[in-house]
Amino acid sequence: MKKRLNMLYKSERGKWIGGLILIVLIYSLFYLLFADRYYTYSIPRKVRHLIKFSTTIIVYLVGTFHLGQIKSKWMLQLWHFIHISLLLTITSIGIYDWTIGMVSYKTKEIAASMQEFLISPVLYFAMGLINNKLNQQNRTTEI
Repeated sequence: MKKRLNMLYKSERGKWIGGLILIVLIYSLFYLLFADRYYTYSIPRKVRHLIKFSTTIIVYLVGTFHLGQIKSKWMLQLWHFIHISLLLTITSIGIYDWTIGMVSYKTKEIAASMQEFLISPVLYFAMGLINNKLNQQNRTTEI
């Protein structure tokens, strides 16, 4: 059994599935232990920001590690671009909130939506589906 799992993980599909499983696990734990809890708002605001930011960074690192082992380099480049640009936006909002003053409710909702998008497995999964479709098209044009 261990040998079979090791062989699966050595394939590109296995590496991608491993990353997907880890991202789903992190996403689920984030919501089960933090976001959907009654005590979340009793946690100081800055600590909540740090927990959300840390979760986003962990998902980014998991995706970077697993996508970096796949031949399709466009996936890793797109992963970096999306995560870094949205993280910079969220971080800018957070710095403003911490230093200058509270941001509006709408701005908080936008930042929360961006963070949700970055930690959810949807982006990773969609990139895998697109890559699979592109690989199928490449195989049919080669024949």
